[in-house]
Amino acid sequence: MKLISALAAAAVGAVLVAGPVPDASAQRHWNKKTKCEETDPEGRVIPTRYGNGDLGWNHFSGKHNIRKCRVVDAALAGKVDKKSGGRLEYYGVARNGTRFVNIVVIVQYARRTADGEYDAGNGKKIGVITAYCKGVTKCPNWINE
Repeated sequence: MKLISALAAAAVGAVLVAGPVPDASAQRHWNKKTKCEETDPEGRVIPTRYGNGDLGWNHFSGKHNIRKCRVVDAALAGKVDKKSGGRLEYYGVARNGTRFVNIVVIVQYARRTADGEYDAGNGKKIGVITAYCKGVTKCPNWINE
């Protein structure tokens, strides 16, 4: 059958590439190592993993300018403000003198992300997927002081 397919492809000028066919369900690469961890008031142990450019510390520390674990951990130390299945949202406030900004931390408290792209492994949770300052693209530098 492979020979017939190769001959047919050659007859129409197609190029065949040998090798394994990528699995459509393959998960994306991300660093599962934990950067920081906090336990919420309901006893959930929530990791903030290094992740990649799409989720986790590597995503929000650059894109949203949150560079201190204490900013994320402060929001996680409070109650869940919004819950939808395994997706949890925690709201907090960062203050520096008279300046303040609202912080949103989004957690996937499940083994896999909702889209199935990422898997934390057996018995583990994805954890913090993003954190940001509400109403702005980048948090002010003073939150990292």
